[in-house]
Amino acid sequence: MLARANRLTRGADYKAVVRRGRRCAGAHTVTYVSRVETDGPARFGFIVSRQVGGAVVRNSVRRRLKALCYESLGAVSPGNDIVIRALPTAASASFADLRADVEKCLARRPA
Repeated sequence: MLARANRLTRGADYKAVVRRGRRCAGAHTVTYVSRVETDGPARFGFIVSRQVGGAVVRNSVRRRLKALCYESLGAVSPGNDIVIRALPTAASASFADLRADVEKCLARRPA
């Protein structure tokens, strides 16, 4: 599970990353990566809308994305804020497909 220091919690932070971050689209997710002025730990945020499914499905997708980000935490450089938005196809995607989407986008360097 991601520690509190590794999570985006404020709406303003989400908005800043989505507006200023570098966008990377996959088959099941859209990832925004933004470099922040501070050299704190990498922080992750997740957007899973109702289009993905009901509450149970949305929470399942969010938990899978959180697990993938926890695995990738060492590969992400400190000071990056990352927002991952799940697309409706994420509900039926396998864990391996989600991993491929996330790893592909996290491998790219922010602007």
